[in-house]
Amino acid sequence: MRLKDVSKRYGAGPVVLDGVSLDVQPGEFVCLVGASGCGKSTLLNVIAGLDGASSGTVEIPAQGAALMFQESALMPWLTAARNVELALGLRGIPRAQRRERARELLDVVNLADAADKRPHELSGGMRQRVALARALAQDRPVLLMDEPFAALDAITRDLLHEELERVWRTTGRTIVFVTHNVAEAVRLGQRVVLLSSRPGRVAGQWRTGARRSDVASARLVTEITDRLRKEIRRNAS
Repeated sequence: MRLKDVSKRYGAGPVVLDGVSLDVQPGEFVCLVGASGCGKSTLLNVIAGLDGASSGTVEIPAQGAALMFQESALMPWLTAARNVELALGLRGIPRAQRRERARELLDVVNLADAADKRPHELSGGMRQRVALARALAQDRPVLLMDEPFAALDAITRDLLHEELERVWRTTGRTIVFVTHNVAEAVRLGQRVVLLSSRPGRVAGQWRTGARRSDVASARLVTEITDRLRKEIRRNAS
């Protein structure tokens, strides 16, 4: 996936994204961080094709990208399995095959036992796992995740970090994960990309390392956080 000089402006309003260039390798896990309003979600929408860039180019695999939001947005009257089947149906998967495939995908996110439960019977973390299974059901090589764990408690979030890492390694998806939480970005990403405050530009990039120690991770979190604070102060002034 390649972004080259991508800019976005809504009408006569201020520039939201300004010349963003970013290469993401197949199977790479990249986390985007930045202050609120810096254009992280806008960038995901442009990559997903939900919004067009004002200028620049976006190159993604021909099969496209799946987008997972902060809210699970499950259909409350459908079971977990049927929610996943919706995405399969949109792909044209025959009805006879959808049920089995939906249960396979729920098994991927360790929710096979909850296939027949409706969203109100599931915890917040479980609902997000159903949403992840639904995103995987789209069978796109790129998975875009817009702060999917932000509303969850710390313990549930940590469990889902482990779950997401396992799914990523199992499926080989390319993941672009937006978060305002620097520690989460360092925990999950192979690379952390910092967007400046508006207009959003690439202000820094860090490789996290495959086998980082707790001490090294803490230092990296501090370094990125300090840089983020400088960006926020620069924008405020």
